[in-house]
Amino acid sequence: MNKRLSAKLNKIKHRAPLLVVLCFLVICASAETLFVSSPPPAKSKNSKKIELRRSRLMTQRANFRPLVLTDSVILYHDGTLMYCDSAYLDDAANTFEAFGNVKMNQGDTLILMGDYMRYDGMYRLAKMRRNVVLEDKKAKMTLFTDSLNFDRIMNIAYYFDGGLVVDPENELTSSWGQYEPALKLATFRDSVKLVNKKFVIHSDTLQYSPQTRITTILGPSVVESDSGTIYSNRGWYNTMTEESMLLNQSLVVNKQKNQFLTGDTIFFNRNKSLGEVYGHMILQDTVRKIILKGDRGHYDGTLKFAWASKKAQALEYSQKDTLYLHADTLQMTPEGKFNRLKAFRQARFFRKDIQGIGDSIQYSSKDSVMHLFRDAVVWNDNHQVAGDTIHVYRKDSVVDHMIVKRNAYIMEGIDSLKFNQLKGRTVTAFMKGKQMKHVLVEGNAESIFYPQEKDASFIGQNQTESGFLTIDFENKKVKKLKLWPEPKATMTPLPELKPEKLRLKDVFWLDYLRPLNKDDIFRVASRKVADAPPKRSNRFAGD
Repeated sequence: MNKRLSAKLNKIKHRAPLLVVLCFLVICASAETLFVSSPPPAKSKNSKKIELRRSRLMTQRANFRPLVLTDSVILYHDGTLMYCDSAYLDDAANTFEAFGNVKMNQGDTLILMGDYMRYDGMYRLAKMRRNVVLEDKKAKMTLFTDSLNFDRIMNIAYYFDGGLVVDPENELTSSWGQYEPALKLATFRDSVKLVNKKFVIHSDTLQYSPQTRITTILGPSVVESDSGTIYSNRGWYNTMTEESMLLNQSLVVNKQKNQFLTGDTIFFNRNKSLGEVYGHMILQDTVRKIILKGDRGHYDGTLKFAWASKKAQALEYSQKDTLYLHADTLQMTPEGKFNRLKAFRQARFFRKDIQGIGDSIQYSSKDSVMHLFRDAVVWNDNHQVAGDTIHVYRKDSVVDHMIVKRNAYIMEGIDSLKFNQLKGRTVTAFMKGKQMKHVLVEGNAESIFYPQEKDASFIGQNQTESGFLTIDFENKKVKKLKLWPEPKATMTPLPELKPEKLRLKDVFWLDYLRPLNKDDIFRVASRKVADAPPKRSNRFAGD
């Protein structure tokens, strides 16, 4: 054995003691034989005698039962030829010891070589020692070790003092190893290391197929490459295609260690940086400060794109208050150091200062702008803003202003019956803190207000109509109201107010749909039949 291989084996020998593994899940059919470490020898039912085929010199020593064979010795047992420089053949015990250039040929493809071997014909067990080499030509695999036992009844070869397995793609080292020629399957335990030119795997327990080049992860493992790191304790990894299936909440980390992907089951392609996740997916980007969750997910590291569905949730924490967003499907796309979120179908969000719903929602952390489309509603303190489309603009981590288009209206709750209301084609509301300071209504402007006396008693209901409207607030009260052109106004005392006049047409108080906290975004809530919005055209209303 060359110096490089000897050094590797010595390194393995001096590693930490063998870790005791109590129980492993069976994830492939061949895993049944995983822990056949040092199997108890089984007697052959039809034990055959070891045959001497050739020896140039045979000697029977006094007081020494075995026959001494010297020079070009060939022995045969049960379909296998064995070669050596010299041997002790004990015919009575049906055993022999072989010395020097020992070689065993099993069939046309499996060759076992070493400096010394003890062979038991009763148990069909070969114990090869010193500079051991096991070669499977069909699998294109070679095993190097100093001590190896080959159980021909079980058809299993195993080493227990450090070994190295080499094929055209990979090198594997471990403290303990086993090879099954019939299955072309190797199993490794304790201080396992697989070296490929593109990556390295460190593991507690691995199975490896030299034919398929697939390694099965059966214990805590780490896959390291230039593109990132994988942590897993169950799954498989194709060392040729770099495709993998990772189980049990495995973790995939990118090269920069700022993106983390985990889930119950992950199908991951390292070459393409593609991940498909099933069950409890979590994708976190610590640079852009966002977390994407769902029971089904997809990640594209090349296109910088990810989506989640089934209990999908996004947590965006780039600002003081975290944004919690839910929808049937969520899509996340990085924009430099920032991020764009898109929520499709039954979208709901919660933030301490603002909550909202819509058929779809878009949010960019770059400009802190949120767009809500189709049956959109936003709540801020005791204000409700609704319309086909709502654009929410933030400044210094608080809402600065909102633009509402088509079927737009704003309501302010006074009590269970009275609501201040503004309605028009387009409504723009400017905020200061949690309070509205200025509102502009453009097109078919309508309003309802309940002015109060100094003692807080209500004067009545003031209803207006005009083309345009602006209103300024101070301390939650109307400071200035401007209507143009051709305004109409009606003041109605409360006792004379009819129920149908309490609200403007197609204006509804939808507080029962409002997300109450970060967990309430998952609540399925639908509009009451009486609160159905007016019919709209099929034209996309996303401007």
